[in-house]
Amino acid sequence: MLRGRSLSVTSLGGLPRWEAGLPVENLLLFEVSWEVTNKVGGIYTVIQTKAKTTADEWGDNYFLIGPYFEHNMKTQVEQCEPVNDAVRRAMDTMNKHGCQVRFGRWLIEGSPYVVLFDIGFSAWNLDKWKGDLWEACNVGIPYHDQEANDMLIFGSLTAWFLKEVTDHADGRHVIVHFHEWQAGIGLILSRARKLPIATVFTTHATLLGRYLCAANIDFYNQLDKFNIDKEAGERQIYHRYCMERASVHCAHVFTTVSEITAVEAEHMLKRKPDVVTPNGLNVKKFSAVHEFQNLHAMYKARIQEFVRGHFYGHLDFDLEKTLFLFIAGRYEFSNKGADIFLESLSRLNFLLRMHKSDVTVVVFFIMPAKTNNFNVETLKGQAVRKQLWDTAHSVKEKFGKKLYDALLRGEIPDMNNILDRDDLTVMKRAIFSTQRQSLPPVTTHNMIDDSTDPILSTIRRIGLFNSRTDRVKLILHPEFLSSTSPLLPMDYEEFVRGCHLGVFPSYYEPWGYTPAECTVMGIPSVTTNLSGFGCFMQEHVADPTAYGIYIVDRRFCSPDDSCNQLTQFLYGFCKQSRRQRIIQRNRTERLSDLLDWRYLGRYHQHARLLTLSRAFPEKFHMEPTSPPTTEGFKYPRPSSVPPSPSGSQASSPQSSDAEDDNEDERYDEEEEAERDRLNIKSPFSLSHVPRGKKKQHGEYKN
Repeated sequence: MLRGRSLSVTSLGGLPRWEAGLPVENLLLFEVSWEVTNKVGGIYTVIQTKAKTTADEWGDNYFLIGPYFEHNMKTQVEQCEPVNDAVRRAMDTMNKHGCQVRFGRWLIEGSPYVVLFDIGFSAWNLDKWKGDLWEACNVGIPYHDQEANDMLIFGSLTAWFLKEVTDHADGRHVIVHFHEWQAGIGLILSRARKLPIATVFTTHATLLGRYLCAANIDFYNQLDKFNIDKEAGERQIYHRYCMERASVHCAHVFTTVSEITAVEAEHMLKRKPDVVTPNGLNVKKFSAVHEFQNLHAMYKARIQEFVRGHFYGHLDFDLEKTLFLFIAGRYEFSNKGADIFLESLSRLNFLLRMHKSDVTVVVFFIMPAKTNNFNVETLKGQAVRKQLWDTAHSVKEKFGKKLYDALLRGEIPDMNNILDRDDLTVMKRAIFSTQRQSLPPVTTHNMIDDSTDPILSTIRRIGLFNSRTDRVKLILHPEFLSSTSPLLPMDYEEFVRGCHLGVFPSYYEPWGYTPAECTVMGIPSVTTNLSGFGCFMQEHVADPTAYGIYIVDRRFCSPDDSCNQLTQFLYGFCKQSRRQRIIQRNRTERLSDLLDWRYLGRYHQHARLLTLSRAFPEKFHMEPTSPPTTEGFKYPRPSSVPPSPSGSQASSPQSSDAEDDNEDERYDEEEEAERDRLNIKSPFSLSHVPRGKKKQHGEYKN
């Protein structure tokens, strides 16, 4: 109930919500991250995809704070003047005192306002701010740690800006959401200076956890045994760890992105998260129900064209019976699970050969590494493919003209004479041009550290060199995909849609956007119970495998057992018929509702409610309530037969037409889809958007 300026919060269906009539215009929401307009890692995706939902709820009272980089400003931000008086006066004050603060709309969905600080322009004040940090929390920063120095400048500017905003807020209450240790200094200084703000801190991955997992330590089974200070000191990140831990303990509300990271944070950072806020995506539904299936077919054809060129001279496998698998992300060989994936591919190759399968698996590793550009053999392959295509078209045109002329004369042409000697010569020369003495290359680029590269070294050990007898072919593409590439001209999203399965058997993955992106595009994926995404799907889906989410146990199994489980998943996928894969893709795409920010945003809203009640207990009262529950929010096991497309297979990898027809009769997609829709609760959103029409980018003049 609302009494004057006080606020009461009630619980409805397990989900806390604002009372009707809440004046949202009396609140200001700031979100602080080093990755605002600045793509470094996964936090950029979190903020970018969440912006539309948050901007729709908060309107002109929502602001993002990040660093200023000229190239990002020119390409991503439309400069404009701030409408909010408190923000405008704060910027004017800072600019008058030797800072450079820029303002505009970020040109993404939702067009949120952004406040950007020029770090280099304010570096003159670094020593003073180091002293301020020492006085606030007794943390010193070594002079040689350039990144930590930049974060100190960024955090100091953030705290200064928030001080000016609160001085001119005119009774509005300010909520500030900080992401990761890079933004944490602003939180520490704000609390040390007793600014009247409500603070949320989210850790997407602990600093020390990422370092320890990369060192091949049995991390999750040893969580309670680590000497945290000693481990951080040995890795020369003790000062960063102290900043991260101080941020966690200074925040009114501490959140993480998954249950597995919550367990890690409790041991590494010594505070149990108040709320788990899963990461979502801004899911776009197509007007045509099966449009994602059409996109899969279209982009698969483009990948097939690349494969025709890459394997020229060795194209003795049927592309219609070829499956495209991929792994993508930062080049963290063990953390991302590339080690276990390669070992599983070796075992899968053995199984497919032993069972004399005519299924071929082409696996792409999309992981950026240092290169000397494309290798000649890969570029030659695409040139040969194009030459063959041009030759076939020229012969086809001549053939078609002769056939057309003969039919006009009322004759059936003699097929032995319709191709002359020149045509046969051209075709023979084209065939000779496809001959090669070497095997198709494993990598598309010349690697700088070829001899020590972890992926290439493992490929040499397991012996998968793209030979004719191998049923598993490997292609390492050590560069992010781009539609302007002369080799594989496809954007990442197009490439994902054209593949059959994404494989992400990560050991350390606090959330996991790569399998989540596969899911919303209707592409099955492999994940693990050590990833936030995998744990989330286990919690919400009764039979994840039936919906194309294969979850490898990497927490309670030995590495060899995990590898065998992954191998069985991959082999079972290879045994599916085309019809079974279509059914599975339909089911996978239906899970996209679970990952929409319209639904997952409720967790962030709960965190903000809790923050206000803790920061301003005399003005805001939140009745005792639990975080958003998942009761009644679970997909059941599909009732169609087979419940899991890989669950009832014949012993051979292929299914007969009769089997496909029988399965088609047993599967009612519309009935299944309707049941799944009923298991998703209606979206949860704030009752009121600030008064006045929400302006879109382009409505302001510079």
